[in-house]
Amino acid sequence: MDKYRILTLNNIAAKGLARFPLERYEIASEWSQPDAILLRSFNMHEMALPDSVLAVGRAGAGVNNIPVADLSHMGVPVFNAPGANANAVKELVIAAMLLGCRNICQAWDFSRALAGDDGMISKAVEKGKKQFAGFELPGRTLGVIGLGAIGVRVANAARALGMRVVGFDPTITVERAWELSAEVIPAKSADEVFTQADFITFHVPLIESTRHLVNAERLALMKDEVVIINLARQGIVDDSATLEALNAGKVYAYITDFPSNLIKDHPRTIALPHLGASTREAEENCAVMVADEVRDYLEHGVVRHSVNFPEVVSLPSGEARVCVVNENRPDMLGQISHLLGRSGLNIRHMMNESRGEIAYTVVDLDEKVQMACCESLREIEGILKVRVLQ
Repeated sequence: MDKYRILTLNNIAAKGLARFPLERYEIASEWSQPDAILLRSFNMHEMALPDSVLAVGRAGAGVNNIPVADLSHMGVPVFNAPGANANAVKELVIAAMLLGCRNICQAWDFSRALAGDDGMISKAVEKGKKQFAGFELPGRTLGVIGLGAIGVRVANAARALGMRVVGFDPTITVERAWELSAEVIPAKSADEVFTQADFITFHVPLIESTRHLVNAERLALMKDEVVIINLARQGIVDDSATLEALNAGKVYAYITDFPSNLIKDHPRTIALPHLGASTREAEENCAVMVADEVRDYLEHGVVRHSVNFPEVVSLPSGEARVCVVNENRPDMLGQISHLLGRSGLNIRHMMNESRGEIAYTVVDLDEKVQMACCESLREIEGILKVRVLQ
């Protein structure tokens, strides 16, 4: 059997790459015709997409750096690792709240700039410390926008710290709802959160409806001296409007993972170099998760945690398995099963799921499939990709 070729566009944690057995996989940072691509932050929008690619795996949650629509049209699933970095981001949010309300960064800068002998420094400390007096977390209200894997952990951790927590997520899943503390207050809108919160944190993807979720109008709704935390995506917070609110004293502190020339030097801004998931544990968790997803798809046709394909996880097996990606249009399933029947193949099991414009069909057969049958399937209008596992 030919080995699967995995192209890595970034450094992927060794613990994740170890999930690919050497007898079945070859991994390199240069392949002209790879079977799968693994990446973290590499910008795929500017690269030519090889026709050989069967799957793309992002060792992280966001996929803004991946041309998902183009890959969908090629019949290629894009996998990610939702929740694998949740603890790392949760810890940084808690740190951000403390940095913001206790003026820790400003106080550190003050101390580092002190000069003179130790006696002089001691006097300067006692004289200067009052300008860095902050406030504590218990009793304050944290607003959480987005209650996915990260948002739920943040909300629960804040409750454990004695904070009042208000959360909003119109698409919260049943799984996340079960994980969420019953003491978290559900809001009916983002604006309802904004009017109540002393701290606001965002855990949503950057899409059209979340771009500039914090803008001048929303800032006007917020409490005076609110602390805004954005460790999610650049663009969710309007930096220009936030800068004006910082200068006016409306915003007490802005902690962001996305520095820009506009805000990075403001004395009430703490701009971090995209540290949200930058822990050894998070990188390993993401790499392991996405490696398992890609391997399951390549070897078995299983789809878990794809951003553009439907979930297909419960699959029996037969002598051969045909995996078909096609446009989600009428009579495709009928054409596929009819052609297999004409080829003398008995269908043991068939599973068909769809998501948006993409449909995915897995067919288990009682005997092996001839190449001529595959070529006939590929000729059906609307078929994007055909694979045979046998």
